[in-house]
Amino acid sequence: MKWHKLLVLGAGIGFSMLPFVTAAQAAEKQQIVVDLVNEPSTLDPQLQWNPDSYFVYRNIFDNLVTRDNAGKIVPQIATAWKNISDTEISFTLRDDVHFHDGSVLTAGDVAFSINRIIDPKFASPQRAQFGKILKAAVTGDHQVTLTLKTSSPALLAALTNLSIVPQHVVEKVGNAAFNLQPVGSGPYSFVKWDKGVSVTLARNDSYWGAKGPFATAVFRAVPDASTRLADIQSGTVDLARAMTSDQAAQLQVSPNAKALPVLTERLAYIRINPNKPPFDKLELRQALAYAIDKEGITQGILGGLDKPIAEMVTPAHFGWSDTIKGLPFDPEKAKSLIATAAKPAKFQLTIGAFFDQRVAQAIQQELQDVGFDVEIANVDTPTFLQLIQKGPADGPTLAISTSSCACQDADGALYSLFHSGSSWTITAKPEIDALLDEAASSLDEKKRLADYEKVGSFIASEIPTVPLYQMVSIYGAAKNLDFQPTPNESFFLNRLRWQD
Repeated sequence: MKWHKLLVLGAGIGFSMLPFVTAAQAAEKQQIVVDLVNEPSTLDPQLQWNPDSYFVYRNIFDNLVTRDNAGKIVPQIATAWKNISDTEISFTLRDDVHFHDGSVLTAGDVAFSINRIIDPKFASPQRAQFGKILKAAVTGDHQVTLTLKTSSPALLAALTNLSIVPQHVVEKVGNAAFNLQPVGSGPYSFVKWDKGVSVTLARNDSYWGAKGPFATAVFRAVPDASTRLADIQSGTVDLARAMTSDQAAQLQVSPNAKALPVLTERLAYIRINPNKPPFDKLELRQALAYAIDKEGITQGILGGLDKPIAEMVTPAHFGWSDTIKGLPFDPEKAKSLIATAAKPAKFQLTIGAFFDQRVAQAIQQELQDVGFDVEIANVDTPTFLQLIQKGPADGPTLAISTSSCACQDADGALYSLFHSGSSWTITAKPEIDALLDEAASSLDEKKRLADYEKVGSFIASEIPTVPLYQMVSIYGAAKNLDFQPTPNESFFLNRLRWQD
């Protein structure tokens, strides 16, 4: 099925109900206002990492290590690290870091944060990414040592996502209360969360590192894309997430705003449940794959910025292979497979509010064109995340989702979706577990690449997922805001600047 580019006529004509005063002008540029798609699912950094949550809490907390704008892993709370053995790594910590309540960040807080996220009882959705860690222990006044189950070449990449929380606060108030009023050590501190509306942060003037240029930051929940466009064009906000390619074209000729696109490590994919009819039959999974016109979707709907992809990692990941091809677009082959497999019953295609509805509708139409009987079930983002963590037996029959470990390593990208030990697992196979475990522990890069290629070949042949495209992230920004988007979708307020 061919999809022609949708022309958006008059988009951005409507205006926000807020007063027509540019955010950059407000309070002499002391406040930045950001339009997210949804409000954060959580502000506890160890409970979720969807983009809208990640954008906010990344600024409240520090991590053990981080990535700079060039993608290099650099120190943050840890100033140095060394391998004691293949299964032990020691981190030396800063001694000048304070939490927002004034207490000193200690080695005990670091060990607590790591042990918390790997605790099965805590049930962090991020746990699989840290599955190689056996324990964290305080081994000096400013030293923490991690003991691993096996060697882990992707450990530092994973640790770029591990935020440090204050043990004394979490233990005093409990997880639920901490989520509502988080205390970190980052460049911005939590002020208030108006549910369904916005989250407000204030600059931490006592921050040990680079100070943020804004006294306050307001993150607003704005689900409607046309409203986000109008907000950024009018100057009501300084930055807006999740612009479409059509909106990007409008922003490029705007006198007040600009579009900032970047290809990310995030990919869109169709998640198939092989435990439920009709997709317990391989030929119907194949038919689904043949039915999808990835090129038509990326060129006709998404403006050619997103790139069709055949595997569950992107060129931004270590572990990418250009040998994985997948099944081509062939609707006649799809119809033939459906005809020989007996007509499948009607089923639902589950979509989260974060996903592009134009793409979802296009996929629904393509599936119907070849003989599937499918209806779209739209749910909010928190509900979607809960549904797809129910496991292969109880999860949705079919869903469209996106995936990003924000670590740029295939270990984080593949382990969480295909290893039986993860709450996100789509399908569990002992042979895939073995490959993922081996790749996650091998210090031989060639061996790791070979193992990930085998996993990619399994996905291409057994089709528990259909990779769709490497996603571009398009931001709308005020003309004078200096912001460099990164493939791992990090957003640090203290790395932004106003340009003269």
